[in-house]
Amino acid sequence: MPRVHHVPVRQCVACRQMRPKRELVRVVRTPAGEIRVDTTGKVSGRGAYVCPTTDCVDQAVKQGRLAHALEVAIPVSIADALRSARTRSVRVSGES
Repeated sequence: MPRVHHVPVRQCVACRQMRPKRELVRVVRTPAGEIRVDTTGKVSGRGAYVCPTTDCVDQAVKQGRLAHALEVAIPVSIADALRSARTRSVRVSGES
């Protein structure tokens, strides 16, 4: 009997859509207070997820949704890193 694997889902802070965790970009505030884009998904700290689309990244940064979720102001360098992270290849749901 094949084993059914649980796929973790997270909510985008901008569009509020639930998507598989691997399809989203994670931004984390570390316990030391550093803000960074978490490519591994395992960095310790308070995390927030954003869809890798231009609309969601802009909305998360400009409307302050990411800052609200992380409870700290978002540096310009992180906004730029998110915009570049959105260009990474992401599996579209439905592909095998």
